[in-house]
Amino acid sequence: MAVQINLPEHIKGLDEAAVNASRQQHGSNIPPAPAANTLTAILKEIVEEPMLVLLIAVTAIYFVMGELGEAYFMLAAIALVSGISFYQDSRSRKALEALEKMNEPLSKVIRQGILISIPTSEIVVGDMMLVSEGNTINADGIIVHSNDFSVNESALTGEAFAVFKQADSKDNNVYSGTVVVSGLAICEATQTGAHTKIGQLGEAILNIREEPTLLQLQIRQFVKWMAIVGAVVFLAVWGFNFIRSGNLTDSLLKGLTLAMSILPEEIPVAFTTFMALGSRRLMQMGIIVKKIRTVEALGSATIICTDKTGTITENKMSLQAVYNGADHTLYESGHFPEALITTAMWASEPVPFDPMEKTLHRLYEEMTATDLRADYTMVHEYPLSGKPPMMTHIYENTASQRIVAAKGAPEAILAVCHLPEKEQEKITGQINALAQKGYRILAVATSDFTGKDYPVEQQALPFVFTGLLAFYDPPKSNINEVFRHFYQAGIQVKIITGDNAVTTCAIARLAGLQQPGEAVNGADLMQMDAGKQLATLQSVNIFTRMFPEAKLAAINALKADNEIVAMTGDGVNDGPALKAAHIGIAMGKKGTEIAKQAAALILVNDDLSSMVDAIAMGRRIYTNIKKAVQYIISIHIPIILTVSLPLFLGWIYPNIFTPVHVIFLEIIMGPTCSIVYENEPMEENAMLQPPRPITQTFLSFREMNISLLQGLFITAGVLTAYQWSVAQDAGETITRSMVFTTLVLANIFLTLVNRSFYYSFIHSMRNRNKLMVGVIIITLLLLAVMLYIPPVAQFFSITALSMQQLLISAAISAVSVLWFEVWKLWKRTFQRN
Repeated sequence: MAVQINLPEHIKGLDEAAVNASRQQHGSNIPPAPAANTLTAILKEIVEEPMLVLLIAVTAIYFVMGELGEAYFMLAAIALVSGISFYQDSRSRKALEALEKMNEPLSKVIRQGILISIPTSEIVVGDMMLVSEGNTINADGIIVHSNDFSVNESALTGEAFAVFKQADSKDNNVYSGTVVVSGLAICEATQTGAHTKIGQLGEAILNIREEPTLLQLQIRQFVKWMAIVGAVVFLAVWGFNFIRSGNLTDSLLKGLTLAMSILPEEIPVAFTTFMALGSRRLMQMGIIVKKIRTVEALGSATIICTDKTGTITENKMSLQAVYNGADHTLYESGHFPEALITTAMWASEPVPFDPMEKTLHRLYEEMTATDLRADYTMVHEYPLSGKPPMMTHIYENTASQRIVAAKGAPEAILAVCHLPEKEQEKITGQINALAQKGYRILAVATSDFTGKDYPVEQQALPFVFTGLLAFYDPPKSNINEVFRHFYQAGIQVKIITGDNAVTTCAIARLAGLQQPGEAVNGADLMQMDAGKQLATLQSVNIFTRMFPEAKLAAINALKADNEIVAMTGDGVNDGPALKAAHIGIAMGKKGTEIAKQAAALILVNDDLSSMVDAIAMGRRIYTNIKKAVQYIISIHIPIILTVSLPLFLGWIYPNIFTPVHVIFLEIIMGPTCSIVYENEPMEENAMLQPPRPITQTFLSFREMNISLLQGLFITAGVLTAYQWSVAQDAGETITRSMVFTTLVLANIFLTLVNRSFYYSFIHSMRNRNKLMVGVIIITLLLLAVMLYIPPVAQFFSITALSMQQLLISAAISAVSVLWFEVWKLWKRTFQRN
């Protein structure tokens, strides 16, 4: 994207040939990355994947025992399990790579006299980078032109204060990774990528890891304990069998069979897959996820603190009225005094990015007969500051003629103009009348300051009140619907803005905010004690004239009250609050780089309705992870007990399953939990439920008892099939066939039933999931092949079942699972929520 601006004539930048030559000589602006050793990575993956280790051990034992058929089958199983893991890892990796690409910031550079935005990786040595307030500097460089430029270099020095620099100062260097605090500068890139100062710290940066979430910790702990249980049971079964038979390898094989049945290795794979693919789905919806851990928190948000301008409103500032201080006249319908518009333009940034400033530059161009912008150079700048804020620009031309212009919040400008009381009351009345229409009011002032000894603070300059400008930024057409969806989902909405109370309340009323008539300003909020401050934050929905410390205090107070806080922001001053919020949300179009860096999510189109979609997606992802994990636990229980109980209880056929049966079940369970459930659509009542407490996870006993109960019922059904077959004197092969068939069919019923823990599985069939249908059909086909194709049946030590036996297995599996439908019916009838 190219932008034509009034650049210094001597700064033209590189042409295309010079860019290519520089890139060839110095390389791209890509930060250091860890070296990848494929062999080491593969070995590490094998060691860290217990199921793979068990499969290799079982395969080796089969080879030692001379059972080559089983050994080759296990080799094939190793390939298949590894293939599934690789596929899942590949999907997750591609999703993360796509997110990283979307997250790559853009940088402004001057090439051939034109300002363009390019991906940061395309900056080359020699490029002229234009950086301004809120930007991150993305390459080391030397300042060649600047206006009141200061930078925060804490990323390198650890010192948080701003350092002022200019082209002719002793230190005119800028460094990658540092942040512009104020002003504007054009810098020539001298080092890029790994050669930058921060790039040389690569190892330290590469080794930084995010702290795991509560759910991640619980999943790791759960898998760890299951692995310990598996190891203990493995040793017990191995020792028990060895004492009975004296056969070391056979006993070892039986112990490994049980260990394989206990280990829930699908859970961490499913969690990673769901989070990565969920992030990719959000990205496709225009929501960039910078921190994947945020996906887990999305469904728990209880409060959304939103900015007004550009979030609730359209961010299209049209000038509606002008109050001229010279003649105390209100001008409307486009008949605006040129002098006032000109002063307001000079008080704006030379390269405007704010909609109001763009409007002022455009109006100046339309109204003036002679454009003087190229004749004047900014000699001093006071950036936006103060509570409430204002900003001042000082320009001079070659004839030493000076322009001093300031604009800001009316309260700030009136405070520095020292007007007579009656005149100030008159202007205040005009401000309130305009604000009640929902207009955003700016005040403008000039100064006749002529010296070079600029005061430290702009408020010390002698100002003369010039007038007021009233802009209208109407609410977005969909904002009422967005707020309605938030309220339906049990989420509170609070407006936190720098604008004044009257304007904000008027816009809030039009937007459909609850309790739009009461507002508290930031200064008053900060003067309250902790108790009153929290009570105010709980009862009031509009907070105005909020400065960075007030925003941060509000977020921290709500967090301390156990609220899960989402916060939208776009400016430099929003950075601390965005970082403090559980879910920081930056605007993709109007957001500064500081805001985007501090945030966890970026709304590409600056549309708050995307947050409704994001919260819905967060709830869907969490619910589907819960379904997958509870399915895994429910189906593992009957596998474990079917392998172990006949052995420990001394039943007639103690070794009903061998490793080939367990691995087949593992192979069909893996895709079911991590592919099928990930693709499950959102349930229709998901956004009508209150937010889930973030401290509550489905690995608590309260949540898991239903899965344990499901597993025990399936176990009872499988062992019923075992005992029925034994009672019929059917023999070990028929018994194994019935037990295996009952378990596989129960797995299918469980897959269908667990699609919802509220709606019936028949109701859930309305939610189309082609992957689920495909996996169920493939499972049934594989079961048929195993039972009714003799060589395959012989390999698995099972045999064809008669119609009666098949129907009995199907009936037992149905009863052992479908009781849950009665429980859901009771829940829908007596526990409606």
